[in-house]
Amino acid sequence: MSGSRVLGAGAPAQAASWTAMAAALTLNELRLAMRRGENLLITFIIPAGVLLVFSAFDLSGGTATGKPVDRMLPGSMALAVIASAMVSLAIATGFERSYGVLKRLGGSPAGTSALVASKTAAVIVIEAVQVALLLAIATAIGWSAGPAASLPLTLAGLLLGTVAFAGFGLLMAGTLRAEATLALANLLFLVSLVIGGVVMPLDKLPPTIAAASALLPPAALTKVLTIGLGGATGDATEALVVLAVWAVLLAGLAARKFRWD
Repeated sequence: MSGSRVLGAGAPAQAASWTAMAAALTLNELRLAMRRGENLLITFIIPAGVLLVFSAFDLSGGTATGKPVDRMLPGSMALAVIASAMVSLAIATGFERSYGVLKRLGGSPAGTSALVASKTAAVIVIEAVQVALLLAIATAIGWSAGPAASLPLTLAGLLLGTVAFAGFGLLMAGTLRAEATLALANLLFLVSLVIGGVVMPLDKLPPTIAAASALLPPAALTKVLTIGLGGATGDATEALVVLAVWAVLLAGLAARKFRWD
């Protein structure tokens, strides 16, 4: 009898719900992201800077219609997705794995599912802020959505691009050393500026490089967003298929190959 009372008195408090733990982890992810200066540079300042600086120039060689900002906004959005879903996520997760943080969180009551959900939610929140910021800047310097703009197409591109680049980021973070992830993620970010149609249209690249680039996620995402925002006319089906294939492939590889320690 007394043993039962002692046991009841000393029983631990009921664990928080999965939703509460995931929300707490998401807030922590966002706080950490806002404290990292290099993270703010690559996720907010560089995409906004690219939009502002290159909107002042016409790098299309006179072949594109509309204002430079009409072409630069989709590219800057694609760059923002790459920065948050791949670069920032990969580097932060890689060092957390290196320090043993992921292994400890995976063994906590929250479990790996809450950890993955919190990182995903944090990326989505950051991307929403990035898109809002870029739209505000573009509107201030003369951008307006074209008559053929499509919100569903734009959202589909952002979603598939996020899955693809997040999968790539987690694949790097879960298989490479943290230092290698840092170097590779930043290198791929710079390469995306060149072959992703962000700063320069693909048709200004050598034909072989342009053809290969069109089959990679950065250029596919830029094309979908360009058509979705009304900056160009055309069929985005091929680019959507490219993004979808990469999203399935990279997310699947990340799920299979990711090591927590």
